[in-house]
Amino acid sequence: MSKNLYIVLHDFTEIGDTALGYALHIAEHVHIDIELLHVVNSSSKEEGAKAKLMDIIKGLSLPEGCSLSPVVKTGNFIDDMGTLAKGEHAQLVIMGTHGALGLQKLFGSHALKMIRTSEVPFLVVQKGTPLRNISKVIVPVDLTKESLQIANIAGDMANIFGGEVHVLYEDQADERLSMTMKTRTHIVKNNYEERGVKAEFVKLPAKGSYIKKIEHYAEANSAEILAFAYHSESILPQFETFGQSLITNSLNLPCMVVNSKLASALYF
Repeated sequence: MSKNLYIVLHDFTEIGDTALGYALHIAEHVHIDIELLHVVNSSSKEEGAKAKLMDIIKGLSLPEGCSLSPVVKTGNFIDDMGTLAKGEHAQLVIMGTHGALGLQKLFGSHALKMIRTSEVPFLVVQKGTPLRNISKVIVPVDLTKESLQIANIAGDMANIFGGEVHVLYEDQADERLSMTMKTRTHIVKNNYEERGVKAEFVKLPAKGSYIKKIEHYAEANSAEILAFAYHSESILPQFETFGQSLITNSLNLPCMVVNSKLASALYF
């Protein structure tokens, strides 16, 4: 990959430090520019926020080929992040999540709300997300073409670290649905072969929670990152729980997400 711009959101908490740490971890393997971003709701807070960002940057040892700049913006970080990231021509937004508690499990965390409005992919980390070289990227797909939208991005991340992608899909008892799934995975397989991405395609049993099967496979195979395309056919997409469950997965793995509807023109 050529040199890219990554935006790292920092809210002056430990989880912001985790997000920055992960960006620097990636920068050890590929040349990137990092924009360390804090969003305030009033221009009167910009100067103080800029000083805090400078304190965070002070003393950091940057990998070769990596630049890091502090940026403060005034606005609504949930509603405006998609527009801001697109305007900056960012390739990736890295942020931390404090998890989903109470009603957030129904209405979605801040991370998921931002992803819904963004064409730019997100990488979401949790408190305690480990910094490890990425040898295995787990990509769960389903019967929809939208679920394939993460494939290129996941392949890029695997190639950065010299790793491989494990594409997971569920067994389908219905013959027609089985053929649809075969077609979906064949598209991804051809794409990966053309781009030199190492990949395995794994059929999971039909029974049981897809989330639990994904987490079990990731743990059993020592995976380092999850990647999926967010999409929902629901009239009320805020009640989508699959994406939230992956973002706040029990293994504390980083989760790469793209909004399939907004990115549909860019990939498959």
